[in-house]
Amino acid sequence: MFVDRTRVRVTGGAGGNGCCSFRREKYVPCGGPNGGDGGHGGDVYFVAASRITSLEPIRYHAHWKAKQGAHGKGSDCHGRNGADMLIPVPCGTLIRDREGEAILADLTEEGQRCLAAHGGRGGKGNARFASATNRVPRFAERGEPGEETEYVLELKLIAEVGIVGLPNAGKSTLLARISAARPKIDDYPFTTLSPNLGVAMLDDYRTLTVADIPGIIEGAAQGKGLGHDFLRHIERTKVLLFLIDLGDEEPLETSAVLESELAQHSPAFAGRPKVLALNKADIPANRARFDTLAPKLDHPFLISAVTGEGISPLLEHLWLLVDRARKEEADMHMAEAEREYVYEAPYAIEKTADGFRVEGKAVLRAVQMTDFDNEYAVQHLHDKLRRMGLFRALRRMGAQLCHTITIGDVKLEYHPDD
Repeated sequence: MFVDRTRVRVTGGAGGNGCCSFRREKYVPCGGPNGGDGGHGGDVYFVAASRITSLEPIRYHAHWKAKQGAHGKGSDCHGRNGADMLIPVPCGTLIRDREGEAILADLTEEGQRCLAAHGGRGGKGNARFASATNRVPRFAERGEPGEETEYVLELKLIAEVGIVGLPNAGKSTLLARISAARPKIDDYPFTTLSPNLGVAMLDDYRTLTVADIPGIIEGAAQGKGLGHDFLRHIERTKVLLFLIDLGDEEPLETSAVLESELAQHSPAFAGRPKVLALNKADIPANRARFDTLAPKLDHPFLISAVTGEGISPLLEHLWLLVDRARKEEADMHMAEAEREYVYEAPYAIEKTADGFRVEGKAVLRAVQMTDFDNEYAVQHLHDKLRRMGLFRALRRMGAQLCHTITIGDVKLEYHPDD
């Protein structure tokens, strides 16, 4: 089954808890804290893999979760970091946000990866909190939960030439003739139900990657037929090959329909190089029509996908156009985009009906890693928020005694820090 669009949920591994422990050894009085740190949780990555050709494995594995970090132990033993989770996706996969709008990454090359979810940070053991003023810290941090989010994955096949035509124009036959691909071929419309990809071999070790999509009919851009669902797979192509049956009653009208449907689907096709090939020249009646049609069309090629007639000149012409497009693309990528640095405030405060809501990565992390059953850990959180300037900011916004301060899923009471 060919799946080219799916939704997936990913969760980074949770960090391991820090350990609260003290050195206890015979003849060693007043042993100090020796609790180890918890290990960091594993990250989740999308990785482009050429061996994968569909998003079907991800469709039936909708939630991916990395390994959790191990907890710290006594004697300054730190927990092991959790293993990363690598999600293999086909080359040509677009990573979109959960709404399916913004493109976050485009994985086109083997091994290219995209960070999908951060693993949680491991909690610090009590040995990390020992100081001249606090020699006996009786608390440790909890591990931070891993990041959890959703993505929409969309596959667009990576091909240099896209074959476009009406049903039964001979697209699959042509692909089978010029490559080792073996698409389904029969004498009824819509034989091709999913995109096919093949590699055409030319002399001097030159190659062309060619995609064949299901036949396009008038109205495909509005969802008619099968072509609409798969038009995205030729959006990446550098050249479009319009394949028209010489036995078509109105080949000029057919060419106009194909142009119109592509233009309606995406404006990206407007400036794409297009090559026209008239197929089925092995039929004598069709061959006679070519001399009449050729002057009315833009330099069409006469070919027969069955016998191979005219295929070599067509491939050479396609190669010249693709090679030119490759060089133009390489020149565009030579200029590297400058990295933008955006300042992010440590927290943001919003007034609510019963108090205030505080948001921000640093504040949320501090709360998530606090053990609220331990009074020493709660006091440590209080000191950390005070150093961040949160209490002063709340006072300026009019916070009063016992107002509710919401951070993440935790509700706290505000007490002035006098």
